[in-house]
Amino acid sequence: MLYTNRYLHALKGPTINTQPRIIPRSEHAISRANISSNALKVLYRLKGAGYDAFLVGGGVRDMLLGREPKDFDIATNARPEEVKKLFRNCMLIGRRFRLAHVRFENEIIEVATFRAQGDGDSDDEARTENGRILRDNVYGTLEEDAWRRDFTVNALYYNIQDFSVVDYVGGMADLQSGMLRLIGDPRQRYHEDAVRMLRAVRFAAKLGFRIHTDSEAPIFELAHLLEDIPSARLFDEILKLFLGGCAVQSFELLRHYGLFAYLFPQTEACLAQEREGFPLTLLIRALQNTDARIAEGKPVTPAFLYAALLWEPLRQAMASQEAEAMGEIQALQQAAYAVEGQQLARTALPKRFGVPMREIWTLQIRLRRTTGLRPLRLLEHPRFRAAYDFMLLRRDAGEDIGDLCQWWTEFQCLDDNDRLKQVRGGGGGKGKKRRTRRSKAKAVSNKPPE
Repeated sequence: MLYTNRYLHALKGPTINTQPRIIPRSEHAISRANISSNALKVLYRLKGAGYDAFLVGGGVRDMLLGREPKDFDIATNARPEEVKKLFRNCMLIGRRFRLAHVRFENEIIEVATFRAQGDGDSDDEARTENGRILRDNVYGTLEEDAWRRDFTVNALYYNIQDFSVVDYVGGMADLQSGMLRLIGDPRQRYHEDAVRMLRAVRFAAKLGFRIHTDSEAPIFELAHLLEDIPSARLFDEILKLFLGGCAVQSFELLRHYGLFAYLFPQTEACLAQEREGFPLTLLIRALQNTDARIAEGKPVTPAFLYAALLWEPLRQAMASQEAEAMGEIQALQQAAYAVEGQQLARTALPKRFGVPMREIWTLQIRLRRTTGLRPLRLLEHPRFRAAYDFMLLRRDAGEDIGDLCQWWTEFQCLDDNDRLKQVRGGGGGKGKKRRTRRSKAKAVSNKPPE
């Protein structure tokens, strides 16, 4: 097995005891009643086949904190191919990290083999010149795996053999004191994977923990490392940051540490020159609404989130287009593609979210047209509700949009007959406009040739 003892010693430091702390079942709060039945099936089958099997990561952390776990990850000394032989419903995924996904009807249990630090000469490990990990499939022991995880509170192992919790890194003490601490040298760990800075923010916001001073200080200097992270991976991290129920706290921490500018540079530039609190007010309200919907169990979509995050850059780009005497709809469309294109250079935005985001923006103009049959057609648009909510958000943030919000709120409460009466009786209806255009066209056609 390829493994560097010198590296492990550097991770531990000279004062760390390499003997784990074993917390027996009587001294912790984890119960099998709170563990997914599918996760238990995987744990027991691995154990029955003679392998070590542990729950690890966020599931263990959350159960120890008395929270409901969202997922259950398993660590084992079984290799991915050996896991696959035990489960017909297993799929091996990943090149950077080789993992086994055991698929059940409504759940995927992720199984990872214990990992160790390689010596850099193996095909199973690859790094860039600055230390960023490109591939990491060097397998090791439970102890080696613990010291290679990111934060101490995420390196606690629940042993299905005797229901104890195994702690090599002081994670239990940090959990009890509300401390988020990187394992090993923080600068080195951030260079290995800059996403750890985003994870630090996410866990601090989610758990209400403090980031240890040693883990916090390098973030201010190393935020630029996010520029080297693939855009698709950053998109996944953004969803975890903003759609996890703690969007407001995550946003504030991202800006505090200078990380937000590397995720949404156009938005950060607008925030730096905000006028009377806008667009910060709009963003905060959007994130508050997102957190509220998640707390109420309502659906949220990245399309609406990105529409809010990029709204002010769009407004500025649109104003520049209109300055060139371009029509409003055309200006918005061109500005939207320009803003989205620049954002894609930093974070991915799949088409299934990018298209509805642009529709939400376009409907902000169409919602101003409240005469003729157009309002009736807009009510049937699949993005109407999102666009209406976005318009309310703009009003609450201080944008001057007149009485449109009140008009649409009342219009939605009418029955079909009253809606038809309102749009036809509001003056300037579609029928009148058509007659005006036809009469003008007739006058032009009857004009004698010069």
